[in-house]
Amino acid sequence: MSEAEKARKSEDSPRPVEMSTLPTVSSEAKEPTRPTKPALHPAFYVISWIAMSSGVILFNKWVLDTKNFRFPIILTTWHLAFASLMTQILARTTSLLESRKTVKMTGRVYLRAIVPIGFFFSLSLICGNKAYLYLSVAFIQMLKATTPVAVLLATWSLGVAPPNFKTLGNVSFIVIGVILASFGEIMFDLTGFIYQVTGVMFEATRLVMIQMILSSPDFKMDPLVSLYYYAPVCAVMNAIVSVFTELPTFHLDDIYRVGIITLIANAMIAFLLNVSLVFLIGKTSSLVLTLCGVLKDILLVAASMIIWGTPVSGLQFFGYSIALGGLLYYKLGSEQLKQYASSAGRSWNEFGTNKPATRKLVIVGASVFTVFLLLCGLAPTYAPGSVKASSDYLKSLLGGAAAAAAPKRKGT
Repeated sequence: MSEAEKARKSEDSPRPVEMSTLPTVSSEAKEPTRPTKPALHPAFYVISWIAMSSGVILFNKWVLDTKNFRFPIILTTWHLAFASLMTQILARTTSLLESRKTVKMTGRVYLRAIVPIGFFFSLSLICGNKAYLYLSVAFIQMLKATTPVAVLLATWSLGVAPPNFKTLGNVSFIVIGVILASFGEIMFDLTGFIYQVTGVMFEATRLVMIQMILSSPDFKMDPLVSLYYYAPVCAVMNAIVSVFTELPTFHLDDIYRVGIITLIANAMIAFLLNVSLVFLIGKTSSLVLTLCGVLKDILLVAASMIIWGTPVSGLQFFGYSIALGGLLYYKLGSEQLKQYASSAGRSWNEFGTNKPATRKLVIVGASVFTVFLLLCGLAPTYAPGSVKASSDYLKSLLGGAAAAAAPKRKGT
């Protein structure tokens, strides 16, 4: 074979592909990756729940007391009927209630579990709303601090757990604090006190019955699914009670005086409270839930003093502080409190090192809020005229000016 033929053969033969050559198109780059949707910060769920929970209580007090809608059972019935409608809509249009499909609900289970629990739930709502006609929001929140004590006593009474005197000693601080707060209550009303304490007892019985009857994994329900099952039966029960108690004196003028839009907004906030609670439980821990509850109660006491000029004595402040401290100790325990305290101390020091100016601003803000809270509590006692004027102004901003302006128009 000549040299020319060899050269021609070498040009025609296929050349081996070099392994070091990089591909021009990456196989991973063929399908563009979608950017992940950023998750909301847990603080959003915390703020939402505190806002909704506080908003429901303040809104109910404003409708029942300031707007003079003296029908708490009818108002509760409306809330539950609205919640029944909304849960049915959400079940058919969203995935928020998908977990209900894992609940083995039958007619027998509904009658033996849902109806009795709904009965006590209904009674707790009725008594709790009736208390707003007689007591201030601040004092009601102080009495609600006894709920863990009532749950503990109901657990022992119904035989769910044997009595434990060590646990009883842990909750004794809550009882002592609430007793001191009750003695220090300036606007004490026995009827309202009985309503609120009875409502706490009914709520404790309901929680223990849930623990007894629905403790199986087959019946685990989040708050929204619970509302899906409880709301209809509670609405019917409350409606039956209202027929014999409030309906004979109820007129359409009472609805028009408050406003249809106001009542719809009131029911919507009550429903959104359950939605926000579902997300709060799913996105945070039990510690956050406990601390959020304590913070919410403190803010409600402050709001009650600011909006309605509720007088709060020094003895009440002292007693309520003991009750809140006992509540944290009972729910978290001494060991967990020490761990959380040390962890919070380290985080606070790191925060001060990284952002000293912001930490100083937080300290100043907390100090101003504490002084403001104390001044608001003492103001109704030492300057009732100024407090009344400020309270009337806030009520007018919330919509109470319409009722106050009606007599003036008649006189002109």
